[in-house]
Amino acid sequence: MPRMTPFQRGVRGSAARAPDANAGPVIVETVCRFLEDQGKCKAPSTVQRRLYAIRKVHRLLRIPGPTYYEDINLAMRKVRRTRAIRPRQAKGLTRNYLESFLESEPDTPWGLRNRAMLALGYELLTRRSELIALCNQDVSPRSDGTLRVLIRRSKADPFGNGRIAFTSKQTADLRSDWLAYRGPDIEWLFCPIYQGKVIDRCLETTTVRRAIKEAAQRCGLRADRVASFSGHSMRVGAAQDLLKRGFDTAAIMRAGGWKSVNVLARYLERAEHNVWA
Repeated sequence: MPRMTPFQRGVRGSAARAPDANAGPVIVETVCRFLEDQGKCKAPSTVQRRLYAIRKVHRLLRIPGPTYYEDINLAMRKVRRTRAIRPRQAKGLTRNYLESFLESEPDTPWGLRNRAMLALGYELLTRRSELIALCNQDVSPRSDGTLRVLIRRSKADPFGNGRIAFTSKQTADLRSDWLAYRGPDIEWLFCPIYQGKVIDRCLETTTVRRAIKEAAQRCGLRADRVASFSGHSMRVGAAQDLLKRGFDTAAIMRAGGWKSVNVLARYLERAEHNVWA
């Protein structure tokens, strides 16, 4: 039989004793030990997510929850002090990089798709999961030649309320070039290509990351610079560019669908924006 962790033993014991009020302090001590043990090898954000999972399990089992005790808060503070790790931020794919990457794409079906995909991802400030989830009905041409795009579901919008974003005419033209090759019978805006033929299914998120890194390599960037790009780089770079262009926090949050100023601040902290220039 697999060996149980201290937390598993604690939850099992609490379920057996519920709803005995005297079980609370025992379980609190168990959770504290679990958190401190996890904090030795895991990032604080990971430990915090596991604390949320413990809280959710107790709610689902309708047993007394130990996660609101002050001892738990003190244990988490200890974890944060012990492993003060800053979240790693992807390098921003700013406008200068974007233009170079688009020019580097070959005149092939993959190049047509990737040019449209990178341009849309940048101007819509999408996460890669949002970008590959776009379907034909989510994109509407406007009278000025630009596009109106409905991003239906995101990490910060689990109930699918959606947000509206817009593109430039140049990006709309890149999409049209891709659609002329892709044809009208594919549901997804971006789809895989096998031996020059399009396949009617959603792309993998790794395709977005690979397209960015391969473009960076074609542009002759150093290996460490290539490694710093990720599928999130378009969102980061676009936010940094909006800051440098003078848009305020509210406008940037609306453009990218951010709910938290603190999260947006992490995206913007590496923007080379001299307020005195």
